This record gives sequence, structure tokens and C-alpha cells, in this order.
Amino acid sequence: MSTTEHHSESPALSRYAVKAAQTRGRAHAEPPDPLRDAFEVDRHRVLSCAAFRRVRAKTQVFGGAEDDHFRTRMTHTLEVAEVARLLARALRVNEALAQVIALAHDLGHPPFGHAGEAALNACMKNHGGFEHNAQTLRVVDYLEHPYPAFRGLNLTFEVREGVIKHASLYDRPALSSADPVVAALLETGRWATVEAQIVDLADRLAYDMHDLEDAIGAGLLSPAHLESLSLWREARITRPDLPDAVNVFAIRRPVLDAMLDRVVLDAAAQSMPMLVGIESPDEVRRLPTPALKLSEDVQSGLREVEELLRRDVYLTPRVQRLDEEARRIVTELFEAFVSREDELPPRFRSRVAELGVFRTVCDYIAGMTDGYCRREWERLVPRRSQR
Repeated sequence: MSTTEHHSESPALSRYAVKAAQTRGRAHAEPPDPLRDAFEVDRHRVLSCAAFRRVRAKTQVFGGAEDDHFRTRMTHTLEVAEVARLLARALRVNEALAQVIALAHDLGHPPFGHAGEAALNACMKNHGGFEHNAQTLRVVDYLEHPYPAFRGLNLTFEVREGVIKHASLYDRPALSSADPVVAALLETGRWATVEAQIVDLADRLAYDMHDLEDAIGAGLLSPAHLESLSLWREARITRPDLPDAVNVFAIRRPVLDAMLDRVVLDAAAQSMPMLVGIESPDEVRRLPTPALKLSEDVQSGLREVEELLRRDVYLTPRVQRLDEEARRIVTELFEAFVSREDELPPRFRSRVAELGVFRTVCDYIAGMTDGYCRREWERLVPRRSQR
């Protein structure tokens, strides 16, 4: 039986989709997998790696200690992958590629969400900085090492390109680098493939929808808050079967599902005309603007959601208090390891000569879960500093 009989890539893919057989390949050549195409191999490797397992215990917005039902970085990642799959199918591009970029896109996130990232970036201000998309590339290219033949996961060019070019409301990396590895991924053009751009939008939508749901669960948003959102009001109209309940918690899921469907369908309707006549992924990369579009009504609706979340969730004393504590823990732990290299695990301590103590400590802390980071802080930082 030939290997292609096992592969699930649809023959109905558009011309601008990336075909697994046409991948630009891997840094280290490997024989074909007997059961999976190139992007399915990458998906398997990401799902199987230690960094992916640790994502389950990293904060999204609300700390996991607050409530077992709040999102973590893992549940966010899985929701991004599902939205990316829906968008990829609607636009007739490679679902496996979109999914693996989504599954990998937050592997470089440090503990405690964006507060942890801000703290690490401040610690690394004079040592090359810290940005989690670049860190994700370090994870898949260097820090993960489950295969004896090479360092990293040896992912395809297209997945690595999608990771480093990832851009969303919260991720806007500067697209230039003195690092030749990163530079090679950026020289293909300003934009990544349609599959990677789908992940950018899916990331935004997952943030907006699940942060709304978690904020409702946390009691931070009232019915009046939600009725102020045009997308919420439109979604309610499409679900006349739902009661006019004051208790928005009871109807949150079907309304949020309808909101998500509205945006996904809008993205497909607005983007397809932009892609007419595009003959290859390279043409997508060279476009003057992103290939994915939203109507102004939907863009405006998402901005309303994001402003509400910023004002009434992210900037509330409750969330700010959590963020302040997170920044303190990460900063003090970083300083403790820099001054006491002997406390690093042997495999990290052995990298200090090559990478320097600052980058080595940064790599170590970035890979920690929230709980492990806190425990190491409690172990290494004097109690009087923890008060």
C-alpha cells in the first residue's frame, strides 16, 4: 500500500493552499512517514512534546487557582485550533497545517500569561529581550529534544514560518531579525500563508469569546455589559428559542457560539473574493495586505468586545492584582537564578557557557508552569521578600 493512501489531504484544496507534498521541507531531511503527510507529522510532534503538556498549567487571564473552570493556555490553544480548522475548511486550505500552527503558537508563552511575558521581557531588556513568538521558535527548533538525530522537533518550514509571523491583538512581533534562522523565515514576504493568517484570526476570536465567557463566570460582566455589544445583540436575535433571562450565565454558551459562527462566516465571505486569482502560497506572501478580511460591521463589533474586556476585565483591580503578583514572582525568581547559577538544573547549567546566564535563565523560566514557577520562587526567594 502506498503512503499516499493513508494521507487525509483533500483533493479540493484551492490553488493558494499549501500542499503537504510541496512543503519547503525540514532543516534535517527525513524519510516520508508511512501514515502521515508532512503537516500531520508536525501535528503529532507538537501534540507529543513536553512543552505542549506544560501549557495545560499556564494562565490565560484568570489564574487556574481561582476556579477550575477558567481557561488555561492549553484550553485556549485547543479552541484556537478548532476555530482555525473551521476557517481552513471554509477557505479550502490545508486544515492540518492550520491546526498545527495553532497548536504550536503558544508553546513559548511563559507562566502567568501576558504579565509573565512582560516581566521576562523587562528582565531581558539589555540581553536581547523576550517575545513569546520568538520563544516558540526556540522551543520547536532547540529547546525540545526528543529525537536523537537532531535538536528540536524538526518541523516543516511552513509551520515555523507561521509561528514567527504570528500576529494578533496581543502578538505583534517586529518582523526583522539579526538571527539568520529567523531571517530566513521572514524573507519569504511580509505575510505568511493563508493557513497561518487563519491562525492569527482564530487566536483573536478565541481570546474574545472565551474571555467573555470566563468574565461572565467570574461575575465581572452584567446583562447590561453584554447588551451593549452589537455582536451579542445580533446573536440573541438569531436564537429566539433562548429565554430573556437576566441570568446571562444560563444562555452564554449558545449566544457565544452564534457570535463565533457570525464572525467565521463573515471572514469566509469577505476573504474569498480577495483570493480569487491567487495561484500559489507565494503570491499570498507577497500581497500588499493580509489575505483575510472582515466586514466593517464585524470589525467594529469585535472592537466593542475588546474594549469592554480591556476596561471591565483586564484593568479591574482583581486581574491587575493577579498580574502584579505574577510580575513580582517572575522578576524575583529570574534575579535569584542569575545570582545563583548552581540552582539551575544540570542540563540548563551546561548551556550557560554557550548562551550566557541571562538567556539560559530566561529559557528555563519561560518553560515553567505557573505552579512550578511559584514553588521555585518560594524555595529561592527569602520569605521577607514574598510578603
